[in-house]
Amino acid sequence: MNATPTSQLTATPTAIVTHPDAEESTVPRQHHGPAPLRPSRPGDTRAGEPHRSGAPAADPLDDPDPRRAADAAALENLLRCWVREKNLSAPDTAALRIPLDASGTALLVPVAYWSPTGWHRFGTPTLEGLPSTAPAVDAVTLAALLSRETGRSEATELVGRVADSARRTADFLTARRRDLRPHPDADPFLAAEQSLLLGHPLHPTPKSREGLSDAEARLYSPELHGAFPLHWFAVDQTLLASDSAWTEQGRPVTAEQLAAGLAEGLAHPAGTTPLPLHPWQARELLHRPDVRALLDRGLLHDLGPHGSHWHPTSSVRTVHRPGARAMLKLSLGLRITNSRRENLRKELHRGVEVHRLLRTGLVDEWQAAHPGFDIVRDPAWLAVDAPDGTPVPGLDLMIRHNPFGPGDDAVCLAALTAPRPRPGASGMGSRLADLVDRLADRTGRPVAAVSAEWFLRYLDQVVRPVLWLDGHAGIALEAHQQNTLVLLDPDGWPTGGRYRDNQGYYFRESHRAELESRLPGIGAHSDTFVSDQVTDERFAYYLGINNVLGLIGAFGAQRLADERILLAAFRSFLASATGLGSPLPHRLLEAATLRSKANLLTRLHGLDELVGPVDTQSVYVTITNPLRA
Repeated sequence: MNATPTSQLTATPTAIVTHPDAEESTVPRQHHGPAPLRPSRPGDTRAGEPHRSGAPAADPLDDPDPRRAADAAALENLLRCWVREKNLSAPDTAALRIPLDASGTALLVPVAYWSPTGWHRFGTPTLEGLPSTAPAVDAVTLAALLSRETGRSEATELVGRVADSARRTADFLTARRRDLRPHPDADPFLAAEQSLLLGHPLHPTPKSREGLSDAEARLYSPELHGAFPLHWFAVDQTLLASDSAWTEQGRPVTAEQLAAGLAEGLAHPAGTTPLPLHPWQARELLHRPDVRALLDRGLLHDLGPHGSHWHPTSSVRTVHRPGARAMLKLSLGLRITNSRRENLRKELHRGVEVHRLLRTGLVDEWQAAHPGFDIVRDPAWLAVDAPDGTPVPGLDLMIRHNPFGPGDDAVCLAALTAPRPRPGASGMGSRLADLVDRLADRTGRPVAAVSAEWFLRYLDQVVRPVLWLDGHAGIALEAHQQNTLVLLDPDGWPTGGRYRDNQGYYFRESHRAELESRLPGIGAHSDTFVSDQVTDERFAYYLGINNVLGLIGAFGAQRLADERILLAAFRSFLASATGLGSPLPHRLLEAATLRSKANLLTRLHGLDELVGPVDTQSVYVTITNPLRA
């Protein structure tokens, strides 16, 4: 694949790419990692630009003790959440003071880098007034202090999850520092999926998986290169619920046929269909009375583990096998980030419905304008209904297309930007920093200039198609960084993208008639139509704040580019995209404030983002719009 020439990029303002700060940046080529801690005045006019001078202090993420490194990551996540959710401004000194009124004290937090978009870098906080010999504040203590400020009764639960997340992160760092090689069976897609060690930088418990033992974690964690055979049940066909829009060579393929093909010769009783389950889920289901009753009546049969090994991807419950025609999105009753990850029936309907909708001619129109972008389809599912017709939770399976061949370099944006141990180099660094650095070496251009061009290509290849779909069809995608895949050419330039997630679609109420004319009955079972007001809020967060502003923050925090320059580039891009029909460009350009998901408050309120109406599943707060600040 050939890289797109800079001159052909839409909305590539020369003044931005050749901004003096970008061209004159002296970011050292050997630095690939997150921002090293350095004394600075974070509130001054140079906040947000690449590191230029001075001897950096050691980055706490590089601490030789993985437990301390993991604790540092957890501390930074909690502090970033608090700063965003309280909409705090940059301090006037090199330390951020956070009042703790409920505890009668305050936190003093060294600021290594203040990010206009929220990806701040912090040192270890201390409590005001204590002597320098006092113990430092660790992540668990910080979680308890911040929880107390909110007055929520769920504080104890949050503290436990912070501890669990930090402990598992330490295990991941220990394993990866020992052996940086990907799993021997991994293709580029799987290697990228299993590289996300620290998780969401603005989530208080990104790696918490309560209920998973250490032995199970070794089998089921993507970060530990987990691999396992599926556990199989056989379902009496009178209880089977399914739908499929899967076709091969123009012929329809049922979900039952797909499952039978995946079973690889597994023997099962006559009149039943094999159903694959996550091994952890299978064990847990055996203790549920409704499932136990079906087993006792001979309507379900426990066939045990069988077949080749599958590999968990970054979502943990979606599994991949290189070369297989399908990926499987399994139900998994663990609480991961904000939700128990069991498939809901409406989500199964939604995946098939979107596939059918795109095949009405919509995808042809879309790809005529943006041939490099598509949705990873979820065109078939299997589930179980009780004899009275009610769904049996936890036995639901989504069958997903596997569009990635052995030569396809498709990486989710979260994995691209996340720090991780690197082969042949000391310290932590992101793949984004590595590929930008290689491009700078190959082209002889400054790191900041290459970063700006990479960012502009990303906007054109990934963000513009998502805006087109909203403007032309009224479909907004929940395109956060883990759901957004970037296709990279051999040099590392973005050449396209993919969106994945059968949960994350918003059909605009204002486009109901048009969508129903394309696919009669759309939304009847999927519960996908959402008011335009809620759609605007969610779309602005997922695509605007989480995805693009998060990418800008990664460039800045890793000292690859001046965030102010990338924000200017994003403004220019949005101005060029106003004609696509989506209201998002106008909203991001004109609103003084934006609504942002508050992951810390969502956890403290004990909310499960998969339960209840879409407008009440998460806590949202108002933040200053950095595009206007």
